[in-house]
Amino acid sequence: MTTVAAYAAPAAKAPLERTTIERRAVGEFDVLIDIKFAGICHSDIHQAREGWGEAIFPMVPGHEIAGVVSEVGPGVTKFQVGDRVGVGCMVDSCRECENCKAGDEQYCVKGATMTYNGIGKDGEPTQGGYSEKVVVDENYVLRIPDGLPLDVAAPLLCAGITTYSPLKHWGAGPGKKVAVLGMGGLGHMAVKIAHALGAEVTVLSQSLRKKDDGLKLGADHYYATSDPKTFEELQGTFDLIVSTVSAPLDLGAFLSLLKTRGALVNVGAPEEPIALNLFSVIGGGKTLAGSMIGGIAETQEMLDFCAEHSLGAEIELIGAEQINDAYERVLASDVRYRFVIDTATI
Repeated sequence: MTTVAAYAAPAAKAPLERTTIERRAVGEFDVLIDIKFAGICHSDIHQAREGWGEAIFPMVPGHEIAGVVSEVGPGVTKFQVGDRVGVGCMVDSCRECENCKAGDEQYCVKGATMTYNGIGKDGEPTQGGYSEKVVVDENYVLRIPDGLPLDVAAPLLCAGITTYSPLKHWGAGPGKKVAVLGMGGLGHMAVKIAHALGAEVTVLSQSLRKKDDGLKLGADHYYATSDPKTFEELQGTFDLIVSTVSAPLDLGAFLSLLKTRGALVNVGAPEEPIALNLFSVIGGGKTLAGSMIGGIAETQEMLDFCAEHSLGAEIELIGAEQINDAYERVLASDVRYRFVIDTATI
């Protein structure tokens, strides 16, 4: 066991505070990672404040982890000391079910082990990346290509894969019209990735205040959803809409923007149920879908793709003492576009 410093929420809705946690001893197939940077994802806030249901406390959030290998177990073959690595939203799964074998470990039938607010196979609660070190099985560790700086790579481990996976699955590419709903931590990566895939990209945001940013990041068009004319003008336009918004939306209005047989894919997860008139799906043979992160192989594919196209997150680097302020700023949409904790400050 190793004792490391961390920032934890002691209880639901309580401010995060500096503490220490125990990391397990390095097992045969484990990798010990010195965490250098940890992204702050909106889902950290949902969980630390129990917005998605009952959670485990004390909780060390953080599933956008970038660092350097400092020790490997005797059976490890994929990594060695000094390698640049990342850890995303999960650290284990059953490895035996149909989904795990298909590379969809995030949909493990028995339930993937989440990086934090989960229970590991040892029966102990998992703790995330707002900490100095983490021990992870080599099969759930990703290699960060040399072309990607660790600080801008950290958010790719959630925001990057969460948007890359549905864009790939639903065929974003040349000749396809893709809309990104919401221009935040996930949305800005969706714009970059969809553009790099060759799609024609439109941002749908509440206001036009981030329009210059959106166009700079690769959007071809930018519309305000607060303007009713947007919904008249864009009716029947898109092959694919990726919604990164975690607030309740009028799904019917956005479904009307799809072409026949188009898809609206949700990666943002509101805390409340949403009502829907099913005629808005039935009428055009449309698909209303969801997508959750991606499997390990696909996450590695995403990292390699981002390195090839020089795509990192747009970040604001903060010290650990700023975490609570950062949470409030995320909720106020006051970040462009991802807070990343310099874990040397923990």
